[in-house]
This record gives sequence, structure tokens and C-alpha cells, in this order.
Amino acid sequence: MTIRQEIKTDYREVENLVRESFWNIYRPGCYEHYIIHNMRYAKSFIKQLDYLIEEDNHIIAHIVYANGKIHSNNESKTLPILGPVSVHPKYQKQGYGSKIINYTLKKAEEMGYPGIIVVGDEKYYSRFGFEKAFKYNIHYEGMDRNDEAPFFMIKVFDKNKINDYQGIFSNPESYTVDIELLNEFDKAFPPKIKEKIEGQLE
Repeated sequence: MTIRQEIKTDYREVENLVRESFWNIYRPGCYEHYIIHNMRYAKSFIKQLDYLIEEDNHIIAHIVYANGKIHSNNESKTLPILGPVSVHPKYQKQGYGSKIINYTLKKAEEMGYPGIIVVGDEKYYSRFGFEKAFKYNIHYEGMDRNDEAPFFMIKVFDKNKINDYQGIFSNPESYTVDIELLNEFDKAFPPKIKEKIEGQLE
């Protein structure tokens, strides 16, 4: 197993991996692979935290981070958000997701970030030290500030610095999906994934 940064020649294989990982999980089809494609060309993309796992000369897991914005009192500060994180179906539930998350969280802390945001399953991400962002007076854009929103979480590296990041968090611009552009983008992908029985690999 090798953990390394993604390079340009990995892009297509990674996009296929991401599509395989998310296909029909949260909705019919998926759009996470399109987010990954757009993110690499966005100002918010954190290239230093763009990592993958290789096993037997195949890319089996991938993770990205991008800078979101926290708005407060007519000011804004950047704070990274984790994801999407992808593991090929054949390798899921074998610890690869945990390996790449832990590896990159350590890198993020070394880079001096006060914390990392994630939107996801609180039961899963709590094992990495994520807790409700509500606790630190950080709220998800568009939600009631009284809503604790357990799916909106933060991993705090520096509790003193994070106090300066209170406010409303908004996602990076690359997380916005235009369905028409997504459909056009998907035309370049092999159609076979759409024909797979859920959970079955070729």
C-alpha cells in the first residue's frame, strides 16, 4: 500500500474511482466525481492535501480538501472542508478510508490549520475526533443557528485559534453542481457503471 499525492496523470482514474464509490449511494447516479473534476481548477482547492492510496498498481482510495468561508461581522476567514473521500467498493470496510483520513488530518495540522470542517455521518467521523461545529459557534449556511446540525462537524487542532473562526460556514464554489453540465460531463465516461447491479463488480 502506498499513500501519495495525486498528480495530473491520475485525474481520470481518480474520477472513475470516485464515481464507482458513490454511484447510487445517496441518490440515483452521483455527482461527486464532477465535484472532484471542478475542484482541481478552483482557487479553493488545497493541492497539498490531495492524496490517494495505491494497491497493486491501482488507485483504490482518494481524498481532497478545499477552503470554505466563515463569515462574521462583514469579515470572512477560510477554513478547510474535508471531502469527498472515496474508496473503491472492492476495498471498502477494510480500513483504507481511515488510513487516508488520519494521514491527511495529520498533514493539515502540520500545515497550521486551526481545524477542519466535515459534513457527514457523525458516528463515522467522531472516531477521528470530529465534534459538532455548533459547540464552537460555527454554523452551516442556510440553517437555523439554533439547530445543532450533528452532521456538520469540526476537528479542532488549536482551541485558542478556533475561537476567532465563529460565524457562518459556506461551502467552496466547486461544490455547486449544475445538472446540465454534469450530464454533459458524464457523456465522456464509460456507460458500464450504469448497468452494474448494486454491489457487483466486474
